[in-house]
Amino acid sequence: MNYKVLITTSGTGSRLGEATKFINKALLRIGKKPAISHIIESYPKEVPIVITVGYLADQIKEFLPLAYPNRKFEFVEVKKYEGDGSSLGFSMLQAENNLQCPFVFHCCDTLVNEKIPEPEINWLGGYVVDKSKTDIDLSQYRTHKIINGKVVELKEKGDPDFESIHIGLIGINDYAVFWKTLNEIYSADPLNTSHSDVHVLDKMINSGINFSLIPYHDWYDTGTPTALNIARQALGGNFQILDKVDESIFIFDDFVIKFFANPKMVSDRVKRAEILKNLVPKIQGVTDHFYRYEYVEGDLYARVANPKNFLEFLEWANNNLWLKKEVKNRLEFNNACYNFYYTKTKERIGKFMTANSLLDSTNVINGEPVPTLEVILSKVNFKWLSETEPYNFHGDFILDNIIKIKNGYSLLDWRQDFGGMIEAGDKYYDLGKLNHNLSVNHDIINDNKFLIKIDGDKVSCDITRVENLVACQKILEKFVKDQGLDWKRVNIITGIIWLNMSPLHHYPFNLFLYYFGKLKLWKTLNQ
Repeated sequence: MNYKVLITTSGTGSRLGEATKFINKALLRIGKKPAISHIIESYPKEVPIVITVGYLADQIKEFLPLAYPNRKFEFVEVKKYEGDGSSLGFSMLQAENNLQCPFVFHCCDTLVNEKIPEPEINWLGGYVVDKSKTDIDLSQYRTHKIINGKVVELKEKGDPDFESIHIGLIGINDYAVFWKTLNEIYSADPLNTSHSDVHVLDKMINSGINFSLIPYHDWYDTGTPTALNIARQALGGNFQILDKVDESIFIFDDFVIKFFANPKMVSDRVKRAEILKNLVPKIQGVTDHFYRYEYVEGDLYARVANPKNFLEFLEWANNNLWLKKEVKNRLEFNNACYNFYYTKTKERIGKFMTANSLLDSTNVINGEPVPTLEVILSKVNFKWLSETEPYNFHGDFILDNIIKIKNGYSLLDWRQDFGGMIEAGDKYYDLGKLNHNLSVNHDIINDNKFLIKIDGDKVSCDITRVENLVACQKILEKFVKDQGLDWKRVNIITGIIWLNMSPLHHYPFNLFLYYFGKLKLWKTLNQ
């Protein structure tokens, strides 16, 4: 039948707190894809999809055509998406002209794994659950009273007498009645912020219109932090990544999309892809906040790196990536390095201290007296560190950003600049990143195989090491020395990297990075 799907993405997602500060709630990643992709891919490709947009509207309007160029989207602007008069009902009402036909309303924080029927009749999706066994806080949801497969009543939140939970998934065949009812409800109280689909359904059911129950046994809500984590654990598969609030990555069958809240990050990444050429995947599309590149078939090097192939990999990088570059202004380049190593570190540490209400102090870390970070950084010769040669570089040279392909390697998630410089950077930084990753890697962090204990000024921090990667680190050290490079410089940069990472990650990993970096930098300087 001819019908459409309505998805509302106009709200701010305020219940999710920091998670939606920089990204629309419908684009929060669940597994490899954003929530809205899980929804869109539940429907036939020929079904038009109507999207209400408001908060961070450009992100939705950019992402969907980039990810689904062959699908039809109708975007509806909602100018009033927060404050008095904003509500789910108001947002839905803005799409009335687009939905003069049967339609399915699918709330953007509702994910189901079972088939969604066409709206040939009026129906409500309900989560059927054993009330005695579920971990879901049932007091947070409206529920259904069912008689002979029909929804006869929508219960208030917290009512224990129900048969299924209302999940924000409905099929509307009587669309004219739906819009007439919603208009009546809104007109009677236009400033009410609680208007929703539930109020319309209540009134329609009470007027004698039938709604069948479509039972769902596999439903996930992504609208609260707790529910979002449950959905990610259930639907994430083996895909794990250390999340950041202002960037994300989405992986499809034959392409990948990267998101950045800052448009300059996107434009600079694309410029650097042109410089790196065939070392990185081909860029297929670009918008202000996203770029899309081809999916590269191969093995994630983090899974296959071992002492037998690691030297070959380093030699490949030396011959293909780390090539000397000419820069127009050498002083400008060295100043960029100084800002990158010194100025950025001071700014990052300031953010970390403020966010964690810490004061710079002396510590005993793993039994070793360690002075304040100010004292430690004063012993780093940042001028010497910055007087380095300009090279082509990757910028986030870790095993998880490298794909081993048939005839070499493909590099992912390259850095957009080096201290503001796009055309060149410091080869030592790539070596420091790789050295960091051979000690601190994603699998270990995702499995929480690190220790951080703080008792006054006494700190214990440790991390599990994989034997293969320990052996690879020894190969890296020998390679650096054989190339006539300075291994101590690599280790100083590695310590600085850990300190710089500390404000970017979750608790308690952020504390681990800070104290681990502080200890390692102090020990390196004293060698």
